[in-house]
Amino acid sequence: MIFDALIIGGGVSGMQCALVLGSAKNKPFAFDKNIGIIMHQRTSHLENALFNNVLGLAPKTTGKQILKQGKEQLSALYPHISQKENEKVVSVQKHSKNYEVITNKHVYYSKIIIIALNYAKPFTIKGFDEFLISHKKSNPEKDRIQLKNKNHFIKTGLYCSGTIAGWRSQFAIAAGSGASVATDILTLWNDGNHTKIHDKV
Repeated sequence: MIFDALIIGGGVSGMQCALVLGSAKNKPFAFDKNIGIIMHQRTSHLENALFNNVLGLAPKTTGKQILKQGKEQLSALYPHISQKENEKVVSVQKHSKNYEVITNKHVYYSKIIIIALNYAKPFTIKGFDEFLISHKKSNPEKDRIQLKNKNHFIKTGLYCSGTIAGWRSQFAIAAGSGASVATDILTLWNDGNHTKIHDKV
């Protein structure tokens, strides 16, 4: 199976991207799309997070809760999205018309790749050296990195979201970044017609 979109990273940005892509499952341009998310890359910055300033989250919600509940929400609402657990991505390379993603366990192919990892060093996935630059919106002393992009777009079929896209490490910003990438991909699938997905009561 070849994925239509494969997200690398299961933090806030990656899971929010997956949720928005998944929510388009009944749309004629998205119902037959194969979507996956590789959940585990390395320890998430969410592990030690406590949220009191995020709209819609109860005060004192922890990052660990978000990681657990996010996976459960994705599975319950959009089970057609394939969640890959406990795999570490080793390389991403263009392979014919698709991207080849090699992990420590499997090889996947996808038409679109979304990199949704954090901005910490080292960035160990092969295939991105030409895009790695210093992070533009973090304290230089922390020596963070990002991928060169324009509005999340790196090059054809390759996107990034969250802190690795150059955004600040803030829950709402990371979630919005992931959602933004998802709507860009949905727009692409919808023949360039600007697309967003809302559920209604």
